[in-house]
Amino acid sequence: MALQVKKNVRPVSNAPVVFFNASTRLQGMSLNAGFSLIASWSLQLQGVPVIQFVCDAGMPRCMLGSVLNAPTDEPPCSVCRAQSKSLYQHGEVHWFRYDPPEDLLKQVESLTLETMYTYQYNGIPLGELVLPAIRWVLRCYHLSDTEETRFLYRSYLLAAEGIARQFVALLAERKPRRVVVFNGMSFPEATARWVALQLGIPVITHEVGLQPFTAYFTEGHATAYPIEIAEDFRLNQRQNERLDAYLEQRFQGNFSMAGVRFWPTMKALSESFLTMAARYKQIVPVFTNVIFDTSQSHANVVFEHMFAWLDAVLTLAKKHPEALFVIRAHPDEARPGKSSRESVAAWAKQQRLDAIPNIVFVDATEYFSSYELIQRSKFVMIYNSTIGMEATLLGTPVLCAAKSRFTQLPTVYFPKTEQVFMEQAEEFLQAEKVALPDEFVENTRRFLYTQLFRVSLPFDAFLEEDRVWNGYVQLKPFEWQALLPENSEVLRILTDGLLKGQPLQMDV
Repeated sequence: MALQVKKNVRPVSNAPVVFFNASTRLQGMSLNAGFSLIASWSLQLQGVPVIQFVCDAGMPRCMLGSVLNAPTDEPPCSVCRAQSKSLYQHGEVHWFRYDPPEDLLKQVESLTLETMYTYQYNGIPLGELVLPAIRWVLRCYHLSDTEETRFLYRSYLLAAEGIARQFVALLAERKPRRVVVFNGMSFPEATARWVALQLGIPVITHEVGLQPFTAYFTEGHATAYPIEIAEDFRLNQRQNERLDAYLEQRFQGNFSMAGVRFWPTMKALSESFLTMAARYKQIVPVFTNVIFDTSQSHANVVFEHMFAWLDAVLTLAKKHPEALFVIRAHPDEARPGKSSRESVAAWAKQQRLDAIPNIVFVDATEYFSSYELIQRSKFVMIYNSTIGMEATLLGTPVLCAAKSRFTQLPTVYFPKTEQVFMEQAEEFLQAEKVALPDEFVENTRRFLYTQLFRVSLPFDAFLEEDRVWNGYVQLKPFEWQALLPENSEVLRILTDGLLKGQPLQMDV
């Protein structure tokens, strides 16, 4: 296909577009690598020069290489380069390599963990750009001051500087019209995004959408899901029916994201739980998040972090023995190969929740129906979990403690300070009933429909499961003409968005 694209490229006379996604795969093709490749091929066929900025052992340690075995192991550069050469053959590739300046090596070697957080070099906030990646790789929010942590942080600082320096040189030489990167939070892409924006070059980031084989492209941070919804947008009958059909499956646990099925089975609430819950005046589910997820960087605007919020919830629970608090760990916290080092389960053990009569802790591996629990509850507390939207649609009010993708619209109760959160929680616990404004339900439906069906661009005409690695994909058989915008609504939308700044969403 790469050869077919090269043979059928239209005359080139435009400013280039640079693509960069070093954190999406090593060998094999991930969903995001597939989205990027298909988009780049489409632009090439339209006569837009495409430059792939690609790693040639350019990082002493990389994010995906760090999570294969031990975080400090060397990355598998040979298999990664081989895959890159396969993916980008017959196209223009700008390889970046590892060649750190001597003064940087000396500076980084002397840094403490505390000084790494805010470290800058030549005006580039390397420490800040790298921090979300360190947390993601080490599967925790609070970093332990160990040699492993310091070594990894130093390695990422050195890698990020090299990426920044070589990306600046590429952009200065080729003067692209756009830069397209994976999510913008993983440190290689975050560094490239920062550089491009400093030079006034627009950047598009992308992530996996909510539906299978769908992508989300945006001018903001893809992990924050900044979605534009027209004030006058209301769902018509067909759209309402489509959303309801999706929700029916979702409430049964029949869904997956990025090739991962979170609920292998969904268990109803047990008779023993229902008998115990009947002794309490009210039930308050508490839904947590994965603390190291890159989306948490956008979330912490009310509480310092999720565990500070959980400490506040614990205070509320001790003060209200008449209420049953059910604290639910996120299923991704225990996902094989991605289990959290700083978990809600560990927090629960440390706080001795099992000794508090009106608290039930549900571990990440327990697959009982959160939706049935929600329907039996007075109100729900979340940090920034998407289950907040579903609770609203199930008719249960939600008290949200962090910025979420859906809090850009009035969809849940979202206090702006920690004090106001605690006051509102007290008010809800003491009230006979908590009101659910109609506006919350309508806005949630507007937002969820937009996220599911308008900004989640389907690539299923081009990609399918590779049948070997969970979440990885391969190309479907298709002719090169299918990549032209006149033959694909998705690629027309992407073309207009990338080249003309048009909205990156479908009109469905």
